[in-house]
Amino acid sequence: MKKSTAFLTQAAIIAAIYVVLSLLTYQFSYLEIQCRVAEALCMTIFYTPAGVFGVFIGCLITNILGGQVLDMIFGSLATLIAASLTLPIANRIRAKYGPVLKIKHSLLIPIPTVLVNALIIPFVLYFGYGVTEMGSQTGMFGVLGLLAFSVFAGEMISCYVFGPLLVTVLNRVRVTAKLDIKRD
Repeated sequence: MKKSTAFLTQAAIIAAIYVVLSLLTYQFSYLEIQCRVAEALCMTIFYTPAGVFGVFIGCLITNILGGQVLDMIFGSLATLIAASLTLPIANRIRAKYGPVLKIKHSLLIPIPTVLVNALIIPFVLYFGYGVTEMGSQTGMFGVLGLLAFSVFAGEMISCYVFGPLLVTVLNRVRVTAKLDIKRD
């Protein structure tokens, strides 16, 4: 019972932080040019498997607040897929290098988040939000290509700029508090 309570608490905290970060950076979290800073929370998956559900639920709530049905479904599903693919990577790094995530190893953690979102979110933007032109592009494939690049760039910023900052903070908190988050 104690483990499941801790798991749910961790997931709820991560989800809440995801929602708050997304709302605070609302101008950058939606539409064709986006940098959802909250995606950096994919790094929490290294510290606890509850991060998978935390980022998923946080993304789902954020997308519900955004109001677009396709985003609620497919945007949230993209985050769940990416988080699920991140867990085995995080587990391997943790098993090989220990419970403190070094910045050089943290570069592997966001790969699924960046790639999955760059592949799925352009379709959500195109079909869900009606972003059918971008720059001088008006054809579906040209627009989807630019949207993929835009989402990819935003995810790279979120995960590779803000992610390592988050890792630095989490490592300090963990070491200072001598936390040892039990992994299921």
